[in-house]
Amino acid sequence: MRAFIDLQKKLFPDVLDVMQRRYQLLYHISIMQPVGRRALAENIELAERTVRSEVDFLNKQGAVDVTSRGMHLTYEGQNILEQLAEFIKEVTGIKVLEQQLKDTLNLDYVVVVPGDSDELHWVKQEMGRACVQYLKQHILPDQAIAITGGTTMAAVAEMMSPFSNAEQCLFVPARGGLGERVENQANTICAEMAKKARGDYRLLYVPDPLSEESYQTIIEEPSIKEVLDIIRSAETVIHGVGDAMTMAERRKTSQEQLDVIKNQNAVGEAFGYYFNREGEVVHKVRTVGLQLEDLKHANHVIAVAGGKSKAEAITSYFQPGQSNVLITDEGAAQELIKGISL
Repeated sequence: MRAFIDLQKKLFPDVLDVMQRRYQLLYHISIMQPVGRRALAENIELAERTVRSEVDFLNKQGAVDVTSRGMHLTYEGQNILEQLAEFIKEVTGIKVLEQQLKDTLNLDYVVVVPGDSDELHWVKQEMGRACVQYLKQHILPDQAIAITGGTTMAAVAEMMSPFSNAEQCLFVPARGGLGERVENQANTICAEMAKKARGDYRLLYVPDPLSEESYQTIIEEPSIKEVLDIIRSAETVIHGVGDAMTMAERRKTSQEQLDVIKNQNAVGEAFGYYFNREGEVVHKVRTVGLQLEDLKHANHVIAVAGGKSKAEAITSYFQPGQSNVLITDEGAAQELIKGISL
């Protein structure tokens, strides 16, 4: 395909430009529908006149319907979008980015979605959509799926839809989370995912973080112990990766511990573990739920994280090689490759 694309660039450069522009329009309509021309033009930074002309063309081809509520894709438009996806990845270089990350980080599977979630809120939803697609392709019946909390995981839950094997699957929170905003708690996200996927779920009602004394008491409670056993034996784990200081402040960490995290040069956080640039664990928060050592039992450990600002955090987490799947965005991917090659 690469040779064919290079030939097109030489002989028909305008064709590729037009194709990319029309794909971009279809792509944005699909995630914003129903959407008006002005809002669409602002989001993809094209002149409204250009958008009007291209939409008229797509409408005549039966790819887009224009109604009083706004534009939306037709069945034909959705088919075109799906069939062009891999080709556009080749043209834009995203396919190369995916392979570079896969090889460099020694991963089984990498998905890079267009855009930067630091700048465009809908990019986080696209990472969520890509994660759901991965689950539909790889999850087997009768599996436990553990999910952490956070805004990126909330985006995965938002994009979740029913899939055949989910009915026999059990969704569980990867850790306790009382004390965070309700919508970002693992329990809330777990329940929403399970309902949308039409699976079953169990919840874990414990604070996060905990003192050592409280931790030892809570994990001996029969009801907690039962859920913990399921969590620790989960075949699939879906989690985010956070910036170290942002996560520490979100957890209302004491000043003493904040100083430790800062002085140890922590840059990334996942599962309550804080990592420095070399991937070494420099601080750990006592939480009830998945520990790093539990990940070796899982078949699919899916990290979903994006945004240029998170590139250093993602690199630090992947240094020890804890996860085997990365779903990220273009902003983070380009920064990751740049940082790794230095």
